[in-house]
Amino acid sequence: MAQPKEPASIKGWHAHVYFNEQTLGEAEALCDLAAKRFPGLKQGRIHQRPVGPHPDWSCQLAFRAALFGDVISWLTLNRGGLTVFIHPITGQELIDHRDRAIWMGEIRPLDLSALPETSEDDDNTMF
Repeated sequence: MAQPKEPASIKGWHAHVYFNEQTLGEAEALCDLAAKRFPGLKQGRIHQRPVGPHPDWSCQLAFRAALFGDVISWLTLNRGGLTVFIHPITGQELIDHRDRAIWMGEIRPLDLSALPETSEDDDNTMF
């Protein structure tokens, strides 16, 4: 077994709310509510097209590791039928998206070819 990783290596989390034309309003409302509910959570743009590795329209919610339990619990109870893709931010983008992901709802195929193996750029965390 490889050396165990420490949770402290997680700098933060991204939750990507997936939606389509029919569920756009529901996704906008969910993301807006999350941003108002959790100080420190940053809401990204509402993308009405696939962006990066994401196969569907999406909105990113970025938050620090300390908020994980509260944000994920809230999303679990309030996401309705929307799919939410969640991954940690450790600087290992490919592994974070491929091997450490959590799905709420339907698992969707990601385009992992769009991701570098590692990233030293913390700007993508939106903190």
